[in-house]
Amino acid sequence: MPQEPRWPESHAEQTDILPVVTPGFAESATPQEPTPPKRRRSYRKAAFIGGGVFGLLVVAYALDVLVSQGSVPRGVTVAGVDVGGMDRTAAEKELRGGIEPRLTRPVKIVAGDAEESLAPNNAGLRLDWPATLDQAGDQPLNPFTRIASFFSTTEVGVVTQTDDAKLTAALENLRDKVDRDPVEGTVRFEEAKPVAVEPKTGQKLDLEAAKKTILERWAGGEPLNLAVTQTPVKVSPEAVHAALEQIAKPAVSAPMVIKGEGKDAVVKPEDIAGALTFEPVDGGVLNPKVDNNKIIEAAGPQLKSTEKEGKDAQIVFEGGKPTVQPSEDANVVDWEPSLKPVLDVLKRAAPRELPVTYKKTPAKVTTEQANQLGIKEVVSEFKTGGFAADSGTNIRVVAQKVNGAIVKPNETFSLNGFTGPRGAAQGYVEAGVIKDGAPGREVGGGISQFATTLYNASYFAGMKDTEHKEHSYYISRYPAAREATVFQNHNGGSVIDLKFTNDGDTGVAIQTIWTPSDITIRLWGTKKYTVESIPGGRTNPSDPPTKPGPAENCKPSNGAPGFTTSDTRVIKDAASGREIRRHTRNVHYNPQPKITCGTE
Repeated sequence: MPQEPRWPESHAEQTDILPVVTPGFAESATPQEPTPPKRRRSYRKAAFIGGGVFGLLVVAYALDVLVSQGSVPRGVTVAGVDVGGMDRTAAEKELRGGIEPRLTRPVKIVAGDAEESLAPNNAGLRLDWPATLDQAGDQPLNPFTRIASFFSTTEVGVVTQTDDAKLTAALENLRDKVDRDPVEGTVRFEEAKPVAVEPKTGQKLDLEAAKKTILERWAGGEPLNLAVTQTPVKVSPEAVHAALEQIAKPAVSAPMVIKGEGKDAVVKPEDIAGALTFEPVDGGVLNPKVDNNKIIEAAGPQLKSTEKEGKDAQIVFEGGKPTVQPSEDANVVDWEPSLKPVLDVLKRAAPRELPVTYKKTPAKVTTEQANQLGIKEVVSEFKTGGFAADSGTNIRVVAQKVNGAIVKPNETFSLNGFTGPRGAAQGYVEAGVIKDGAPGREVGGGISQFATTLYNASYFAGMKDTEHKEHSYYISRYPAAREATVFQNHNGGSVIDLKFTNDGDTGVAIQTIWTPSDITIRLWGTKKYTVESIPGGRTNPSDPPTKPGPAENCKPSNGAPGFTTSDTRVIKDAASGREIRRHTRNVHYNPQPKITCGTE
């Protein structure tokens, strides 16, 4: 009999192992190795353990969610106080214990380089405890966030209730202390000692950012850094000290000698310091500047004796006739070009010397010109009188000033321009004037009488009437429509002027003759014209209104009626008598008010 095939002893244990055939491969492919039974048992064990741990974690998570429900999240701090994991009541108690003592203490403020303090009560700041805890939130459900909370902290800001008006006022007060304009660096002098002024950047408090920072962090107990906007300066500290050492200190280290013709002037260090300034320029440096006028103030009087003032030729009247007083050319220090190198001189070591040059200036009216002006005879004359003593004083002062004045051909004479200011400093006194229709008093009162006299002299000399104005009210001692007034501001500025132009080809000289009772003005030259005045009639009469006078020094008056009138000037050739031209001027005079005083 044929023998049965022999199987291995382990055959019974392996009867359940079948070969694995991969699709697409021949059945003759090599079968996979079977998984050993011991390894299979290890996998099962690991799975059982992993499932158990996961289950424990799920249970722990569920318990943690259950236990921490309604609590503040772990790791949360409020203004530095740890309240993480506490229930609301405990968290609020903890916050109050940790924060409340700070809430009445001043908060230190740092803004730029300014350090100030802010009183919470004055700024209307109060902490909202419930809203602050609400802001902290609840425990998270995310398991990973919960795990991370064991190892981290989260700072939650406070919630503040504010009195907006108080907070705004506190911020404005704070801004007054913080804000400043930029300070440019420079060099200044304390007497003759140069001192560096350090540059300082300007700063301005950012109010909106400051408000936000204060509301979020005022309860934290730490100084608050508030944002500022800075305004830069041009000059650096290095530039300031360079100007100090290289220019300012040498400039006042010794006097400066200004050498004139035959005499020197000494400018002391304190005078140099008063004239030297520094200004910032592009490039961040300090530019030195010397005020030449202050140097002249210091040196000019010392060199005065080396100068000679110019003098125009004048017409003087000796023995009733005009005589030419010779002119003199000026020889004075020419300061502008002389002082151009002054800054370079001031940088040098002592001794420092600066020579000056002189400028010769011919007279405006030379002796030769005056002799050729044809001033040889009286061409017109006019006289007025009847003035008060105080007005007479002013008329005398202005007459002395104008006496001998020359009006060259095609030149215009201005009374205000020639006399300049007519105030107390020039010898004028207070005298009567008509102000707002009522008698008043002003320094220089009465000059209008001199103006009227001069106007009539120029009128009859045939001078061109360039500018004049009649009084608003008619004054009986003057010819109607043929009189003039003048007026200046208190600082000497011209308001109403008298001007006439010499349109002839020879000169005119003005002679004034004053007495305590009248003033006469003669114009000398070469007679060219004869002049006739034709007065017009009076029309449009108007009665004077009644007006109360001033409370003090009131003087009643009856007033005077107003009217309209005219004057016609007829100019004829002096040699032939032929009429050259005529002109009519119409004038309206206002009624002069009747002034009443007191209970009249």
